[in-house]
Amino acid sequence: MALETIPHAALLATAHALAAASAEAIRPHFRCAMQIDNKAEAGKFDPVTVADRAAERAILEHLRRAWPEHGIEGEEYGAHAGASPYRWIIDPIDGTRAFILGLPTWGTLIGLVHGESPVFGMMNQPFTSERFWSGETAAMFRGPDGMEHSLKARKCPALAEAMFMTTAPELFKTDAERSGFEAIRAATRSTRYGGDCYAYCMLAAGHVDLVVEAGLQSYDIAPLIPIIEGAGGVCTSWSGGSAARGGNVIAAGDARVHAAALEILNRVG
Repeated sequence: MALETIPHAALLATAHALAAASAEAIRPHFRCAMQIDNKAEAGKFDPVTVADRAAERAILEHLRRAWPEHGIEGEEYGAHAGASPYRWIIDPIDGTRAFILGLPTWGTLIGLVHGESPVFGMMNQPFTSERFWSGETAAMFRGPDGMEHSLKARKCPALAEAMFMTTAPELFKTDAERSGFEAIRAATRSTRYGGDCYAYCMLAAGHVDLVVEAGLQSYDIAPLIPIIEGAGGVCTSWSGGSAARGGNVIAAGDARVHAAALEILNRVG
């Protein structure tokens, strides 16, 4: 199946439907008492809740009806092969730690790749009624007022002027990763922690200049790449290649900041 055989309008309609279905599954659980399971090995913490699982099930059910030939890769229920080169990438709640703390800096990530190339992405935040997605010619946003407008990453001429975000210092586990993080932190104007997928969307919206993270999975970043690029930003691995499969990721609103941060990461790492 060729890439152009699925019109953007059809992808967008599907993604909006998936966002609505997952939101209905998530909303009743936010800021409510719930069981929290730990998916990680002893001594570590990787939380999952009933909301994560219910949202991914709702998405799976809809996709199997809408695009039965497509593959699906989700955080909670794994990979499901399809006959098509298209594969939906799903993170039902990116930022589960924020979710269980009652913080609104989480979102549902919905992406589509063709082979390994990101085609479409959406981030939905049902509590704040915010939705970000990759349009045909630009990244788009819709807020609580229902109005849609395009997103544009802001210009930032120098790394020293950049507002930098990362989810947590604990993401950087090796000596090289920690050295890279510390060098970026020292070179930028300000550092802010937390955010998960929300940080990348704030970059696309022109409020954040740089996001650097390590150890991501494909479902953490592949849906966000088309949004960042659609807003005029850059998102790559630390080596400058594709970030679609996760790993160590750098995103910047301005190519000059991306180049300067990438040079540091490759020099100290």
